[in-house]
Amino acid sequence: MRALFALLLFVLAAAPAGAAGPKIERVTSPGGIEAWFVRDNSLPLLALQFAWRGGSAADPAGKEGRAAMTADMLVHGAGTRDQQEFAAALEDRSIGLGFSAGADTLQGSLRVLSRDKEFGAGLLADALTKPRFEPAQVERIRQSILAALARDETSPESIARRTFARAAFGEHPYAKPSRGTPESIKAMGEADLRAGLAAGYARDNLLVTAVGDSNPEELGALIDRAFGGLPAKAAVPPVPAARFGGAGRTIVVERPGSQTNVLVGAPGISRDDPDLFAASIVNYILGGGGFNSRLMLSVREREGLTYGIGTGLAIFDHANLVQGSWSSENRVVGRALGLVRAELARMGADGPTAEELQGAKDYLLGSFALQFDGVGGIARLLLNARLDGRGTGWFDERETRIRAVTLADARRVAARLFAGPELLVVAVGKPEGIRPSD
Repeated sequence: MRALFALLLFVLAAAPAGAAGPKIERVTSPGGIEAWFVRDNSLPLLALQFAWRGGSAADPAGKEGRAAMTADMLVHGAGTRDQQEFAAALEDRSIGLGFSAGADTLQGSLRVLSRDKEFGAGLLADALTKPRFEPAQVERIRQSILAALARDETSPESIARRTFARAAFGEHPYAKPSRGTPESIKAMGEADLRAGLAAGYARDNLLVTAVGDSNPEELGALIDRAFGGLPAKAAVPPVPAARFGGAGRTIVVERPGSQTNVLVGAPGISRDDPDLFAASIVNYILGGGGFNSRLMLSVREREGLTYGIGTGLAIFDHANLVQGSWSSENRVVGRALGLVRAELARMGADGPTAEELQGAKDYLLGSFALQFDGVGGIARLLLNARLDGRGTGWFDERETRIRAVTLADARRVAARLFAGPELLVVAVGKPEGIRPSD
């Protein structure tokens, strides 16, 4: 799924006025696993999305990348099928099955035709409980990861993300490379992968959502078939809260080339904060609204200093950031950064206008329905709501909560986030007009 510090545009929205959220049923399997289920019999399809709490941030010291490599390996042979046979079983029945590791979660998805639900659930069960971890496949995945890590060493975007993470979080697990290091990946063996599987994939840290052609009784049996063989208890070590430690620092990493990649960040807001909706609206106006955002108008449209610039709320389980990113020609990087600082200061001092607030609300209220794109898209939205600790009524609450954000709320939150923020600035290239602080 995702690099730890990929810019996350956390768009909080709701369905159009008067539209109800999906009808969510709580289904508890005979084995005690709860799922959120939206019934849709219009097509002969069923989509499952599932996640386990505990991701790459829980990788042990010296085993960085274990969660990601384990997830990569789960569909490369399982049960009685080797890699080729497992791939053929998926392809022959048009089954989509995949796994990924994020900073805070391990995730997976299954998409299957109705007639193959039992078969697909069996493949999923084999992947989770009987992965083969064949030496040839482990080595192939290892070499693929090492090649990606080697590319990252010369990628300005990757260098910026790694540098930002280390500066922001120091010794915290969020500063670790989620895909590992060459040393940790070279040392990773079958025993490490099996240990990661046993520690992270269990029933007590599992969340499941399902959308499509099924019914509660059938779905409960399928869930037990897919997940019932997992251990009862996970053994994921706790991850401590992270403190943003890079305030006020400017770091320049010199690399050849005509362009400089820039990442900036400051402390953000948590998903449980009462001001989250107001913060999302403010972020949309500042830098999350594409060509309509203040930063795009200021830095690109009026000054022509970049092709694109954006901001987002990066929300993790143990840290929260406001981040922005862009690239510019070396000679104008200082000017672009100055404009960014000025726009942040203006937002912090004055907040949005009434027109900007209404425009952001209209977009957020009207765009959410587009995310309900097929059974897989709906299942992902349900899973995200579960991961965020929401209730089944969440989708019906969102419109009201967005509409309730007043101009005073937005201005107060803008001041909270942007009134004189001590930015962490990371620039990778040969920027002019920027002086590193260390």
